[in-house]
Formats: sequence, structure tokens, C-alpha cells
Amino acid sequence: MTVQHPGAARSPWIPFAVAASVAVLTILDVVKVNVVLTPLEETLGATPTQTGLVVAGYVLAFGIALVPSGRLGDQWNRKAMFMIGLVTFTVASLAAALAPTASFLVIARILQGIAAGMLMPQVLGMVQTLFQGQARGQAFGIFGASIGLGTAFGPTIGGLFLGSFGSELGWRWTFGMNVPLALLLIPLALWLIPAAQPDAGDADLDPVGVTLMAVAVLFVMLPFVLTTGSGDHPARWLFLPLGIVVALAFVRWENRYRAAGKSPVLDFTLFAYSSYRNGVIITTLWFSAMPAMFLVMTLFNQQGLGHDPVAVGLITVPFALISAIVAAVTGRYTFRHATTLVIWGFAIFIVALIGLVAISAFVPPEHNPLAMAIVLAIAGIGPGFIMSANQMRTLIEVPVSQGGVAGSFQQVGQRLGNAIGIAIGSAIFYAMVAAVPRDTTGLPDPTDPASVAAYAGAFQLAMAVLIVFSLTALVFASIDHRARNRQLTAQS
Repeated sequence: MTVQHPGAARSPWIPFAVAASVAVLTILDVVKVNVVLTPLEETLGATPTQTGLVVAGYVLAFGIALVPSGRLGDQWNRKAMFMIGLVTFTVASLAAALAPTASFLVIARILQGIAAGMLMPQVLGMVQTLFQGQARGQAFGIFGASIGLGTAFGPTIGGLFLGSFGSELGWRWTFGMNVPLALLLIPLALWLIPAAQPDAGDADLDPVGVTLMAVAVLFVMLPFVLTTGSGDHPARWLFLPLGIVVALAFVRWENRYRAAGKSPVLDFTLFAYSSYRNGVIITTLWFSAMPAMFLVMTLFNQQGLGHDPVAVGLITVPFALISAIVAAVTGRYTFRHATTLVIWGFAIFIVALIGLVAISAFVPPEHNPLAMAIVLAIAGIGPGFIMSANQMRTLIEVPVSQGGVAGSFQQVGQRLGNAIGIAIGSAIFYAMVAAVPRDTTGLPDPTDPASVAAYAGAFQLAMAVLIVFSLTALVFASIDHRARNRQLTAQS
């Protein structure tokens, strides 16, 4: 049943547009910061550890806040959680833009991440509430297109601010751009987003489960987000087994909680749905590959080949545009053909990754950005199929009253995959170029054939790992497709 606000009864697409716009802002802040790390060191005196925390603090806080916030939204009030998150995100963005010290910026970024984690599950829950059937598929198609645009355009936006305003004003506007946009969205959200939502029954917040879940996510993600590629302390990996132990304790607690007749923070009966189980795995693997691809491609072109940061940022523009168009167009077909679209999406994306590797090996360095932009335009068809279709498929059997927490756990998979992919990709890349001679600024000589060859080799090996992630996701997509076919056969 479609829930509509009296003031916006004409169409659920109006509140959806507001919510999706806010979701894009949160995703932009995951990726656009990568290009401002060097300016932060130059103008704010940030240490490598502090610049790492500017990235890691946001991602960690984002991941930790997702499930508790999804739970609160489902059980209490999604609109209230959305408004609290949006106001907090606005204040934190302003604090980041005006940060007088690197430590202040790190704290602002953590607060931003918490706010982003509050916002995203409410958006997914709203889609579940506002739409059903084919309309829900179209909504997820547009949502996937929006997220794809945010992911791909983030580095470009940061590069344009740096190119237009210089190092210091550039990085400050990279964070500060959120403020005027959010101030425009706050009154629209108050007016247009419906307060009504499905009754969650006699559920409670399960504070012990929320705490165990947050600690498990923290410990599992921490060693990956603290990986910078060189000089990392090996003791950080001790957090991983600790995280697994806490995760097992969380599973045991939740099962006992449900057996006692109470409502757990994450109902593991959701994983009895093959669509949800496979969808979460596919999401995690997908986000292990796509953001890391952007990172190693940027490092190869900017550091190894010496191309201008703005030019390198523009490489992803065709990818973003094509993926957005394809996701918006195919959204109407995801309700019936989600699994087929995911399979074809990964097949196209894997072929494009192989094409990027071929370019690094055979195309002259001066032509790499253009050649890669052309291949990425083709690659954009892949996520255009994958993101909306997999989102739709993952939540298709989930009860509407659990839409927020189910969607937020899928988002945890995104953040975890993002951290793992970037950690592995950057570690391989930096390890292979560690011996390349550098000048007084710490950069290699892009005219030295040996240096270019080393960077190309690093890019190719890192991409090979990302191809493995994508192939594994394709396997699970095929398993999910067969599961869906069995369901249809049993129903006929």
C-alpha cells in the first residue's frame, strides 16, 4: 500500500526526490575527499595519520551508525530520524569547512559519518513504504542512478574545487558545498516527507544487540580503513579476529533474543530469503571492486603518468552519465528481470576492467585518459544494470516494517566492501611502486619509462584482484538467478 503525505498526495516521487538527493550528498562525501588529502597536508599541516582519519573516520562512523539508525527508524519514526540526521550532517559539514586544525576536521568528519549513517537507512525504508511492485523497481532504478552519479562524480567535484579556488579554499568548499544544498533540502523534507509508516508492532530497540553490532562492525572495518599502503602497523589486524568474536556473540544474542519472543535488532530469518542473502553478498563484492577501481586508476594516471588532477577526475564523467541513464531506464524492468540484469551488468563490467588493463599495457601514456574514459563509458552500462536491479532484488521479499534495518545491513556490506577493496587495491599498488625513484616533492618522474612500467604493473595487478571480486559476484548472481527460476517454477 502506498503511503502518501496529505501535502504531497499528488505523487510519492516528490518526497522520494528529496530523500534521494540527501543520499547522494552522503555518498559524495565518501569519495570526493580523496583528491583533497594532499592539500590538507600542505595548508592545514595534517599528518598522514590525520589525513587517513579524515577518510576512515567518515567511513567507520557511517558503517557503525547504519543498523542502529535503521532500527530506530523502523521502530520509532523514519521522518524524525531523517531530519535529525540531515541537520547533524549540515552542522558537521560546516564545521569541516571551517576547521581550524586537522584534529578538528577529523572530529567533524566522524560526526558527518554518524549523520550519514542515520540518513541512508531512512531513505531505503521510505522507498519500501512509498512504492510497491514495478514502481518500487523504478524508484530503486533512479536511486541506483543517483548513487552511481555520486560515486563517479565525487573525485571530479573535488578536483574542480581545487582547480577553481586553490588548495585551501578548494578543500574547504569540497566540504562546505553540502551546507547550502542541505539548507535548501531541510524545509523541503519537513514539508514533503510523510510521517506515516507501517506499524512495527511490539518491538523494542534491543540495546545490547545494537551495541554488539556496532562493536563488531567497528572491529571488522578498522584494520581495512587504517590501511594506507605503506608503514602500516601489523597489530591493527588483531581487530579482525576480535570483530569476528564479537560478531558471533551478536548472532548468539540475537537468536536467543528472538527465541524469547522479543524483536532482535537484526532478524536473521531475513537471511532465509535467498534474494536477501545473495543480494547482500553481491553488494559487498560489488563495492569491493568499483570504488577501488576509481582509486587505482586515479593513482596510475595522476602519479604514474603525471596527468593533471582535473583531467584525471574527468575520466569518470562518461561512466557516471551512462550508468545513471541506464539505471533510470532499466528501473522499470527490475521487478521482473532483476537477476538477469545483474548477471549482464557484471559481465559487461568485467570486460571493461579487462579493457582498462589492456589500455595500461598498450596505449601510449599521453592517450591513457581519453582511452580509459571511452572504456569507462561502456563500463557504465554495468552498474546501470547492477545497482538498481540488485537493490530491488535484495529487498523484494523483506517485510515493509523491516525495510530500514534490512536496507541498512546491506549498506554495511557496501561500506565493508568499500574498505576491503580500497585497502587491498591500494596496498598492492603502493607495494609495487615503493622502489620507484622520486623527486624532492615525493613524486615519480612520468617521463621515465621504468617508472611508467612499474606503475602500469601495479595498476594491472590491482585490477586483476578487482576482476576476481567481480567474477565472484557474478557467480553469486548466477546462483541467485537459478534460485529465482526455481521459485517461479514452484509457483507455476
